[in-house]
Amino acid sequence: MDIKKVLVAGSGVLGSQIAFQTAFYGFKVSVYDINEEALEKAKERLTGLKANYQEDLGATQEAVDTAYDRLSLYTDLAEAVKDVDLVIEAVPEVIDIKKAFYENLSKVAPQNTIFASNSSTMIPSQLVEFTGRPEKFLHLHFANRIWVNNTAEIMKHEGTDPKVFEEVIEFAKAINMIALPIHKEQPGYILNSLLVPFLDAAQNLVANGIADPETVDKTWMAGMGVNRGPFGVLDIIGLNTPYNIALEKAKAGNEQKAKIAEYFKTELIDKGRLGIQNGKGFYDYPNPKYEDPKFLK
Repeated sequence: MDIKKVLVAGSGVLGSQIAFQTAFYGFKVSVYDINEEALEKAKERLTGLKANYQEDLGATQEAVDTAYDRLSLYTDLAEAVKDVDLVIEAVPEVIDIKKAFYENLSKVAPQNTIFASNSSTMIPSQLVEFTGRPEKFLHLHFANRIWVNNTAEIMKHEGTDPKVFEEVIEFAKAINMIALPIHKEQPGYILNSLLVPFLDAAQNLVANGIADPETVDKTWMAGMGVNRGPFGVLDIIGLNTPYNIALEKAKAGNEQKAKIAEYFKTELIDKGRLGIQNGKGFYDYPNPKYEDPKFLK
């Protein structure tokens, strides 16, 4: 495998996790975001991940400190992508933002650099024209809480070089992922093909005034015998992601998604409730109601 140095573009919830996971398994990692404010938040997320790795994986203090030291943070994209073998893009799920990012990236990245998008809602053929290197472009999709939910869905498009596809599969294995090759474009990959309709149904129930989030979660948890409902899952994902997805679909004329976007904005995001990342979303953390044995009473 020729991948030695990696750039993660976008230092949000999942971008930070991808960066730390990659560094933890021995790779040098550049982290890029648009301004210093974003990078300051990234430093907080990255530092906070040390405790997760110690608690959930039994990692030593030395191991997590060494991983952190392999990270370099940049607001200059040209500087960030120098000598990088693989770029993992984790910028917001807005096509215009991704388009602008790839058009800028293609101007400054080395010719041999592979581009991989972590997009949850788009497929490679929607983005490939912006990359300037179709044969070196594909998707590499991670689940949240990457260090324990260690799936990596690798999706190619018709023009992806088979060697690039195999190279990224090997990279995923090298950072302790369960590599899941997807040989045809599929909106939602495998995991989200199952998960998104479930989360959409939950959001519709609440946005339409049928039930509140806690009642929906109680129903799912009690009925299926699981320890978290859809709104607990959304808190883990981070609430900006479903909000941005709903907003994009609302702009395209979807009235139900407009209702959901408005709910997220007024009831959560405007109140600083962004999910588990900042300690409050549908639930308050670190001790959410759904973990209380009395929740299902």
